[in-house]
Amino acid sequence: MRSWQQNCLVNRLLIVVGGRSSSSSGKGRSHQNQVKYGFSLVKGKANHPMEDYHVAKFVQARGQELGLFAIYDGHLGDSVPAYLQKNLFSNILNDEDFWTDTARSIVKAYEATDKAILSHSPDLGRGGSTAVTAIVINNRKLWVANVGDSRAVLSKDGQAIQMSIDHEPNTERGSIEDRGGFVSNMPGDVARVNGQLAVSRAFGDKNLKSHLRSDPDIQQANIDAEMELLILASDGLWKVMANQEAVDIARKIKDPQRAAKQLVAEALNRDSKDDISCIVVRFRS
Repeated sequence: MRSWQQNCLVNRLLIVVGGRSSSSSGKGRSHQNQVKYGFSLVKGKANHPMEDYHVAKFVQARGQELGLFAIYDGHLGDSVPAYLQKNLFSNILNDEDFWTDTARSIVKAYEATDKAILSHSPDLGRGGSTAVTAIVINNRKLWVANVGDSRAVLSKDGQAIQMSIDHEPNTERGSIEDRGGFVSNMPGDVARVNGQLAVSRAFGDKNLKSHLRSDPDIQQANIDAEMELLILASDGLWKVMANQEAVDIARKIKDPQRAAKQLVAEALNRDSKDDISCIVVRFRS
């Protein structure tokens, strides 16, 4: 059996590998309190490399402990989610306003990171990615931000609370049309921006960027005794599972790595064909 230090080492190695392997999992924990996390990522059935990347780690900054968790679900390649994995949290934490106006720092960092992706190179900006990020500050405050349809769900005394907003073309049709784009269900039966992209906000996507937004929705919560766990996952999970179903499964399993694996396994059992990535953060045993 590995010690938690060994598990953290395995976790760091997996973060470096990111979405390039067909599957990965790992776990870790806070140095200061009882918060633990686990993750599991599995490549879908599509005929392309794994396009989901993640971050799951604790870091020290200014004498504070921060838990950093994210799912990045790429499309048209993995270059944009890989860039986000390396840069988005750094851009948030390095912003001068992070400790005094966290929400403002998150918004600025999301926008600055998107601009960097679009200007970096033609190849990097061609593809795109969703993002859902969570920052846990000293196990007392939780900040969640998202662009696209990767989702964060909190369990509070067993009740599922969605902490992110799914950015779908039909729900943001007005914004897309105001920018000169259109929403079409052709080809297929899924609403898409200009008939191409099934989310209305994303990083990258240079050819569609004039019709897309990349600003995040942000939610904040205080972590109290009623807060049990947080689930972050790509739409490969949420397409086949309701928020409450995911919470009910995860609550029954104390080990967050096993919980993340079980959620992924259940999504596969329900015939999800997309890449499936899941992080479970357990705030208390």
